[in-house]
Amino acid sequence: MMDENKQINNTSQQLGEPTEVKQVMMSDSPTQINSNESGSEVTEQVAAPNNVPGDTTLTPENGVAASEKTEAQTAALTELTQQIESLKAQLEERNTQYMRIAADFENYRKRTSKEKEELDAQVKRNTILELLPVVDNFERARSHLKPQSEGEMTIHKSYQGVYKQLVDSLKRLGVSPMRPDGQEFDPNLHEAVMREPTDEHPEGTVLEELVRGYYLGDRVLRHAMVKVAAPKEDTSSASENQSSADS
Repeated sequence: MMDENKQINNTSQQLGEPTEVKQVMMSDSPTQINSNESGSEVTEQVAAPNNVPGDTTLTPENGVAASEKTEAQTAALTELTQQIESLKAQLEERNTQYMRIAADFENYRKRTSKEKEELDAQVKRNTILELLPVVDNFERARSHLKPQSEGEMTIHKSYQGVYKQLVDSLKRLGVSPMRPDGQEFDPNLHEAVMREPTDEHPEGTVLEELVRGYYLGDRVLRHAMVKVAAPKEDTSSASENQSSADS
């Protein structure tokens, strides 16, 4: 290469051309020849550009790579969409299960609360029923005993005070007595233990309360034992029936 450059320089000098040659293309690579102050020539090899930045030339390899990249992105997007739909379905199922469990728990809470109330009411009812005979005995004693002396009156007032205290306690518990006298007989409230023929009251009228009945709140605690009016028999019809039987 150096010999060829020297030959070119000699030829240029013989032809009278300037000794400064800017650029000579040799082989596949361009060379730049500059002269220095002494007149000698310096040759520099200039590299030919291989890949120019910003080269957007589309080759088959680039097209295949871009197509594969697009397909991969599409597949990834499809997979993410499926995962989102699956998570939504799981979330909806969990919400449904939560609502069902919450409803079951609320029903259980209401049922147990109602059972507890019924149990408390039953215990209260049974306890009061055990105390009612004591009240009945106090009332019988008050109706039968007639105090004569001052001492008897003192005793009478003493047990009447106990009776009043017991009745007040029952009232605070929600116990109230029935007042069936003069009312129509009601099998839901009364228990008929006697029938008395009379024409002064309509048939089925409660004439007397033999054993007092009580309410507990708005429910029947104990039925009242009563005497009920019955129709009075016709004496003439009875006599005719008796005569017919005798003959």
